Amino acid sequence: MRSALDYVHLAETANGPIPRGVDPAYIWGAALDEFERARPDIRIVNLETSITRSEDYAPKGINYRMSPENAEVLNSAGIDCCVLGNNHVLDWRRDGLLDTLTTLERLRIKSAGAGRNLSEAGAPAKFDIPGKRRVLMFAFACSNSGTPRGWAADGKTPGVNLLTSISDVRAAEVADAIKRFAQSDDLIVVSLHWGPNWGYEIPDAQRSFARALIDQAGVSVVYGHSSHHPKAIELYRDRLILYGCGDFIDDYEGIRGYEDYRDDLVLMYFADVEAAGNLAALELVPLQIRKFRLVRPSRDDMSWMQQTLDRESRKFGSGIALRPDGRLTLI
Repeated sequence: MRSALDYVHLAETANGPIPRGVDPAYIWGAALDEFERARPDIRIVNLETSITRSEDYAPKGINYRMSPENAEVLNSAGIDCCVLGNNHVLDWRRDGLLDTLTTLERLRIKSAGAGRNLSEAGAPAKFDIPGKRRVLMFAFACSNSGTPRGWAADGKTPGVNLLTSISDVRAAEVADAIKRFAQSDDLIVVSLHWGPNWGYEIPDAQRSFARALIDQAGVSVVYGHSSHHPKAIELYRDRLILYGCGDFIDDYEGIRGYEDYRDDLVLMYFADVEAAGNLAALELVPLQIRKFRLVRPSRDDMSWMQQTLDRESRKFGSGIALRPDGRLTLI
């Protein structure tokens, strides 16, 4: 594929005509109703693309970008923070990253996980929530997600906040880095772009790394992603570990090959975290991508998502229940 229009054709072949000239809120569909209902303090997404018109692409096989004038889609959903620590934010090299950072700053959307130098890439996004604790959002791109080592930021070079390995030593280093920024009453979220695109397996190294961040740095939420489908959820010492949140909005509609994973079914994650940093509740909202828009899935599809997540999460001592209103909860 060399044009996004080819992806539109695939989606229309699968599910029918997609309207042209839509407003920026179109793609969010039913998710906007859920945002309005839940009214979260912070809305965070992993933005796995560059926002650029650069033509200087990295020869890595798959290169994603969006036009800067289309970035208003982020404001249309009230997004507060875009995680940039991933394996596509430099698909159009460092100029593409700089364009991305400039656009997000223009939109007044915070970012984490990439920056104009290592200091900026490693710094957390900070959120002062009136009447509540301050939230620090750290983000890392891991080499095992396909992030090239040459993308790492350094003292003067733009790039990502890169983890070349997931080990006890690296976990201790990350914990130390968090402590340099965090105050005793901060609530800490760590984003990790790690692992392959497909498959439910959780390597022991990932589990040990996530737990070490909780043990050593008091992290409240480990926000994992890279898999194109949701993976297991663990509650460890009353702290939340999301091993893989799956995609949310993409243009894979109509692409065949991994139907068993049902990547057309996606989740919104609403985590209610207590003042002490422990998880009070986790609500999951199943949605479906149809015609490049998020819609309500069928009851059968909701049940499939519940059963799949429950099966995988039971391996880690957690369960997932389906409520009568079609939303899922961690049990």
